Amino acid sequence: MIRTRFAPSPTGYLHIGGARTALYCWAFAKKQGGTFVLRVEDTDRERSTDASVQAILDGMQWLGLDYEGPYFQMQRLDRYRAVADELLRSGHAYPCYATKEELDAMREGQRARNEKPRYDGRWRPDHVQRSGLAPPMGAQPVIRFRNPDAGEVTWSDLIKGPITIANSELDDLVIMRADGIPTYNFGVVVDDIDMEMTHVIRGDDHVNNTPRQINIYHALGKSLPLFGHVPMILGQDGERLSKRHGAQGVMEYFDEGFLPEALVNYLARLGWSHGDNEKFSTDKLIEWFDFKHVSRSPARFDPDKLRWLNQQYIKEADNKRLAKLAQPFLERDGCATGQGAPLASVVALLKERVSTIEELADAAVYFYRELEPSAELKQQHYTADIKPALEDLQSRLARIEWIRAKINEAVKGVVAEHKLKMPKLAMPLRVMVTGEAQTPSIDATLELIGREQVLARMAKQLQAFPA
Repeated sequence: MIRTRFAPSPTGYLHIGGARTALYCWAFAKKQGGTFVLRVEDTDRERSTDASVQAILDGMQWLGLDYEGPYFQMQRLDRYRAVADELLRSGHAYPCYATKEELDAMREGQRARNEKPRYDGRWRPDHVQRSGLAPPMGAQPVIRFRNPDAGEVTWSDLIKGPITIANSELDDLVIMRADGIPTYNFGVVVDDIDMEMTHVIRGDDHVNNTPRQINIYHALGKSLPLFGHVPMILGQDGERLSKRHGAQGVMEYFDEGFLPEALVNYLARLGWSHGDNEKFSTDKLIEWFDFKHVSRSPARFDPDKLRWLNQQYIKEADNKRLAKLAQPFLERDGCATGQGAPLASVVALLKERVSTIEELADAAVYFYRELEPSAELKQQHYTADIKPALEDLQSRLARIEWIRAKINEAVKGVVAEHKLKMPKLAMPLRVMVTGEAQTPSIDATLELIGREQVLARMAKQLQAFPA
């Protein structure tokens, strides 16, 4: 049974890179009929917060990534201590009493000699026996894993291919802190063994951790999962992705009005491909996904492409769903959506013109409350020569049946009778009624705003025209 996992540290929001890793693990497990696990690695007590945990859970739910769990490391401390004791008994681990000051001095001396800073093994049992070192009175030791001195660690990475690292490059890492909290490299191995992970997929910043973890697996006599390391995401400038490149927490995309299926599609395509397919459903992702087609090179995050993709999904989305999503934005903007045109009808008129739900709501405001045109728009379009035609149109609009075809007929009648070109009448009319220079078709717009509002706004704005 295939089992994958996503194991974030709750020290901040669920970022784009983490969400993509979770998506790949989820899609692979789904395709194989396996299980995807969420594990929260919350042992960094200074930086882990409940708000960050909630942000992770909210992000996973919004993206539609269902999981087994969540499991929390801080609820498993007894288990880590038991496994550490097992390693102590087998001679694969030992207590280390070196102080922070001693370790800092050791590394400073190594750097001064142009050596790689690393723990020198001073509390290894054989060294203690030779030197006669005795544990300081009352001191609480950390537990270190005794890394093999010789040989090498090799694994066939699902994405990067064969990787080999010599054990001589690795020192004896701390696996349990003095306060009884496991370190990352130890806790993750115990968890992955206990939770029977078959595939460990994570960012390639973990490549250097993998040989250490493999050695712990060997010391515990456990079989290895398959490892895969996904290249990082870069900004358009080739630098590591950050907020200045437009990257942000997953739920910030929700707040800005992105659709989850658009973000899932974009993240999937950000480093993985299936032929030339740019736009595909989540079901297709599950059907097509494999690690053979995950790129070995870093992907570049393009906010404009994400917005374009979101636009395509909005165009195809159900109008009632879009209306429900847009409503909170409009209400925050002081619009009473229950009074006026049905929001789903407004959405249907506007959705071809926007890239996000936030933009959709912004475009819909004038259907629910009057917007005062800018001084620049008034100066440009409110002219004395067009005022008689607008007054004529106002009179006709008061008498006709209020449907789009009759509104269109009235507008065209005024244009013909006053010998105008359509934009000459339509532009000031648009500004008067909506406060904007760009709207959908004027007859459709007027129909949805409603006769009472249209006539009231025209009457008010006609007073601003020069005599």
